[in-house]
Amino acid sequence: MATREKSKGTRALTRERIVETAVRIGDTESLDTLTVRRLAGELGVGAMTLYSYFRNKEEILDAMADHVLGGMEVPPAESDDPVELLVGCGRAFRAMMLAHPCVVRLLSTRVTDSIDALDGAMEDVLARLETAGLTGAEVTRAYGVLITYALGFSGYQTPRTWGDDAEARRQRRHFYAGLPADRFPSTVRHSEELPTLASLEQFEFGLRLIAEGLSPSTGRD
Repeated sequence: MATREKSKGTRALTRERIVETAVRIGDTESLDTLTVRRLAGELGVGAMTLYSYFRNKEEILDAMADHVLGGMEVPPAESDDPVELLVGCGRAFRAMMLAHPCVVRLLSTRVTDSIDALDGAMEDVLARLETAGLTGAEVTRAYGVLITYALGFSGYQTPRTWGDDAEARRQRRHFYAGLPADRFPSTVRHSEELPTLASLEQFEFGLRLIAEGLSPSTGRD
Protein backbone atom coordinates (compact mmCIF):
# COMPACT_ATOMS: atom_id res chain seq x y z
CA MET A 1 0.00 0.00 0.00
CA ALA A 2 2.77 2.42 0.92
CA THR A 3 4.48 1.72 -2.39
CA ARG A 4 1.29 2.40 -4.35
CA GLU A 5 0.70 5.64 -2.44
CA LYS A 6 4.20 6.80 -3.21
CA SER A 7 3.78 5.88 -6.85
CA LYS A 8 0.50 7.76 -7.04
CA GLY A 9 2.06 10.76 -5.32
CA THR A 10 4.94 10.73 -7.79
CA ARG A 11 2.62 10.70 -10.81
CA ALA A 12 0.63 13.63 -9.41
CA LEU A 13 3.71 15.57 -8.37
CA THR A 14 4.31 19.01 -9.87
CA ARG A 15 6.46 21.99 -8.96
CA GLU A 16 3.33 23.87 -7.95
CA ARG A 17 2.21 21.10 -5.59
CA ILE A 18 5.66 20.94 -4.02
CA VAL A 19 5.73 24.69 -3.47
CA GLU A 20 2.19 24.84 -2.07
CA THR A 21 3.02 22.07 0.38
CA ALA A 22 6.23 23.81 1.40
CA VAL A 23 4.35 27.07 1.98
CA ARG A 24 1.78 25.26 4.12
CA ILE A 25 4.52 23.77 6.29
CA GLY A 26 6.26 27.13 6.56
CA ASP A 27 3.03 28.90 7.49
CA THR A 28 1.71 26.41 10.04
CA GLU A 29 5.05 25.47 11.58
CA SER A 30 8.23 27.27 10.58
CA LEU A 31 10.91 27.36 7.92
CA ASP A 32 13.23 25.63 10.39
CA THR A 33 11.13 22.47 10.24
CA LEU A 34 10.98 22.60 6.45
CA THR A 35 13.58 20.16 5.18
CA VAL A 36 13.70 18.31 1.87
CA ARG A 37 13.16 15.04 3.75
CA ARG A 38 10.15 16.45 5.67
CA LEU A 39 8.66 17.89 2.49
CA ALA A 40 9.12 14.63 0.61
CA GLY A 41 7.43 12.72 3.43
CA GLU A 42 4.49 15.11 3.37
CA LEU A 43 4.14 14.54 -0.36
CA GLY A 44 4.50 10.78 -0.10
CA VAL A 45 7.64 10.56 -2.26
CA GLY A 46 11.32 9.93 -1.70
CA ALA A 47 13.63 12.86 -1.03
CA MET A 48 15.58 12.18 -4.22
CA THR A 49 12.40 12.67 -6.24
CA LEU A 50 12.24 16.32 -5.22
CA TYR A 51 15.74 16.90 -6.55
CA SER A 52 14.43 16.32 -10.06
CA TYR A 53 12.30 19.45 -9.55
CA PHE A 54 14.56 21.58 -7.35
CA ARG A 55 18.32 21.33 -6.96
CA ASN A 56 18.28 22.17 -3.24
CA LYS A 57 16.28 23.69 -0.40
CA GLU A 58 17.36 27.19 -1.40
CA GLU A 59 15.57 26.82 -4.73
CA ILE A 60 12.46 25.66 -2.90
CA LEU A 61 12.60 28.71 -0.63
CA ASP A 62 12.99 30.98 -3.65
CA ALA A 63 9.98 29.34 -5.28
CA MET A 64 7.97 29.79 -2.09
CA ALA A 65 8.72 33.51 -2.03
CA ASP A 66 7.76 33.80 -5.68
CA HIS A 67 4.52 31.90 -5.07
CA VAL A 68 3.39 34.00 -2.12
CA LEU A 69 4.38 37.35 -3.59
CA GLY A 70 2.85 36.47 -6.93
CA GLY A 71 -0.45 35.73 -5.20
CA MET A 72 -0.65 39.09 -3.46
CA GLU A 73 -3.65 41.18 -4.45
CA VAL A 74 -4.29 44.87 -3.98
CA PRO A 75 -8.05 45.17 -3.40
CA PRO A 76 -10.02 47.60 -5.59
CA ALA A 77 -9.79 51.15 -4.31
CA GLU A 78 -12.83 52.25 -2.30
CA SER A 79 -11.84 55.91 -2.44
CA ASP A 80 -9.75 58.23 -4.57
CA ASP A 81 -8.39 59.94 -1.47
CA PRO A 82 -4.56 59.67 -1.56
CA VAL A 83 -4.30 58.77 2.12
CA GLU A 84 -6.82 55.96 1.74
CA LEU A 85 -5.03 54.66 -1.36
CA LEU A 86 -1.77 54.52 0.57
CA VAL A 87 -3.46 52.86 3.54
CA GLY A 88 -4.91 50.26 1.17
CA CYS A 89 -1.45 49.35 -0.10
CA GLY A 90 -0.14 48.91 3.43
CA ARG A 91 -3.09 46.72 4.33
CA ALA A 92 -2.50 44.58 1.24
CA PHE A 93 1.07 43.90 2.35
CA ARG A 94 -0.10 43.09 5.85
CA ALA A 95 -2.88 40.80 4.57
CA MET A 96 -0.35 38.82 2.55
CA MET A 97 1.87 38.42 5.61
CA LEU A 98 -1.05 37.35 7.78
CA ALA A 99 -2.15 34.77 5.23
CA HIS A 100 1.40 33.49 4.81
CA PRO A 101 3.53 34.12 7.92
CA CYS A 102 6.48 32.37 6.29
CA VAL A 103 6.88 35.27 3.86
CA VAL A 104 8.14 37.52 6.66
CA ARG A 105 11.28 35.44 7.00
CA LEU A 106 11.49 34.75 3.28
CA LEU A 107 11.51 38.47 2.48
CA SER A 108 14.16 38.99 5.13
CA THR A 109 16.51 36.42 3.63
CA ARG A 110 16.12 36.45 -0.15
CA VAL A 111 15.51 38.56 -3.25
CA THR A 112 13.22 37.45 -6.07
CA ASP A 113 13.38 38.19 -9.79
CA SER A 114 10.22 36.21 -10.55
CA ILE A 115 7.94 37.87 -13.10
CA ASP A 116 4.85 36.69 -11.21
CA ALA A 117 6.17 37.98 -7.89
CA LEU A 118 7.04 41.37 -9.35
CA ASP A 119 3.60 41.58 -10.93
CA GLY A 120 1.69 40.83 -7.75
CA ALA A 121 3.72 42.50 -5.04
CA MET A 122 5.39 45.33 -6.95
CA GLU A 123 3.78 46.41 -10.23
CA ASP A 124 0.23 46.56 -8.86
CA VAL A 125 1.33 48.46 -5.76
CA LEU A 126 3.46 50.95 -7.71
CA ALA A 127 0.52 51.60 -10.02
CA ARG A 128 -1.74 52.26 -7.03
CA LEU A 129 0.80 54.66 -5.56
CA GLU A 130 0.87 56.57 -8.84
CA THR A 131 -2.91 56.74 -8.68
CA ALA A 132 -2.51 58.35 -5.26
CA GLY A 133 -0.65 61.21 -6.94
CA LEU A 134 2.91 60.25 -6.08
CA THR A 135 5.50 60.84 -8.78
CA GLY A 136 9.15 60.07 -9.48
CA ALA A 137 11.21 58.93 -6.52
CA GLU A 138 8.22 59.44 -4.21
CA VAL A 139 6.63 56.31 -5.62
CA THR A 140 9.52 53.97 -4.86
CA ARG A 141 10.20 55.58 -1.49
CA ALA A 142 6.58 55.17 -0.47
CA TYR A 143 6.65 51.57 -1.65
CA GLY A 144 9.73 50.91 0.47
CA VAL A 145 8.27 52.54 3.56
CA LEU A 146 4.99 50.62 3.31
CA ILE A 147 6.45 47.16 2.71
CA THR A 148 9.13 47.52 5.38
CA TYR A 149 6.59 48.84 7.90
CA ALA A 150 4.30 45.86 7.25
CA LEU A 151 7.28 43.50 7.35
CA GLY A 152 8.66 44.94 10.58
CA PHE A 153 5.28 45.00 12.29
CA SER A 154 4.54 41.43 11.24
CA GLY A 155 7.89 40.25 12.56
CA TYR A 156 7.28 42.08 15.85
CA GLN A 157 3.73 40.78 16.25
CA THR A 158 4.33 37.11 15.43
CA PRO A 159 5.68 35.99 18.84
CA ARG A 160 3.49 38.46 20.77
CA THR A 161 0.20 36.60 20.82
CA TRP A 162 -1.42 39.09 23.18
CA GLY A 163 -1.85 41.66 20.40
CA ASP A 164 -5.37 40.62 19.42
CA ASP A 165 -6.10 37.95 22.03
CA ALA A 166 -8.14 39.32 24.94
CA GLU A 167 -7.01 36.78 27.52
CA ALA A 168 -3.36 36.93 26.49
CA ARG A 169 -3.58 40.73 26.58
CA ARG A 170 -5.04 40.65 30.10
CA GLN A 171 -2.16 38.46 31.26
CA ARG A 172 0.37 40.79 29.68
CA ARG A 173 -1.21 43.80 31.37
CA HIS A 174 -0.94 41.95 34.66
CA PHE A 175 2.73 41.26 33.96
CA TYR A 176 3.55 44.91 33.26
CA ALA A 177 1.46 46.18 36.17
CA GLY A 178 3.24 43.76 38.52
CA LEU A 179 6.74 45.04 37.80
CA PRO A 180 8.55 46.86 40.63
CA ALA A 181 7.12 50.39 40.50
CA ASP A 182 10.30 51.95 41.83
CA ARG A 183 12.31 50.56 38.93
CA PHE A 184 9.65 50.67 36.19
CA PRO A 185 7.40 53.62 37.09
CA SER A 186 6.60 54.55 33.48
CA THR A 187 6.02 50.94 32.42
CA VAL A 188 3.60 50.38 35.30
CA ARG A 189 1.78 53.63 34.51
CA HIS A 190 1.26 52.54 30.90
CA SER A 191 0.65 48.87 31.64
CA GLU A 192 -2.96 49.07 30.45
CA GLU A 193 -2.00 50.10 26.90
CA LEU A 194 1.38 48.45 26.38
CA PRO A 195 -0.06 45.10 25.23
CA THR A 196 -1.78 46.91 22.33
CA LEU A 197 1.62 47.48 20.70
CA ALA A 198 1.19 44.16 18.86
CA SER A 199 -2.44 44.73 17.90
CA LEU A 200 -4.22 45.51 14.65
CA GLU A 201 -5.20 48.81 16.23
CA GLN A 202 -1.52 49.72 16.57
CA PHE A 203 -0.76 48.66 12.99
CA GLU A 204 -3.58 50.85 11.70
CA PHE A 205 -2.43 53.77 13.84
CA GLY A 206 1.10 53.62 12.45
CA LEU A 207 -0.05 52.96 8.89
CA ARG A 208 -2.29 56.01 8.86
CA LEU A 209 0.49 58.22 10.19
CA ILE A 210 2.76 56.95 7.43
CA ALA A 211 0.09 57.42 4.77
CA GLU A 212 -0.63 60.95 5.87
CA GLY A 213 3.08 61.75 5.83
CA LEU A 214 3.54 60.31 2.33
CA SER A 215 0.38 61.69 0.78
CA PRO A 216 0.77 64.62 -1.64
CA SER A 217 -2.56 65.92 -0.33
CA THR A 218 -0.92 66.95 2.95
CA GLY A 219 0.87 69.82 1.21
CA ARG A 220 4.41 68.59 1.77
CA ASP A 221 7.21 70.59 0.17
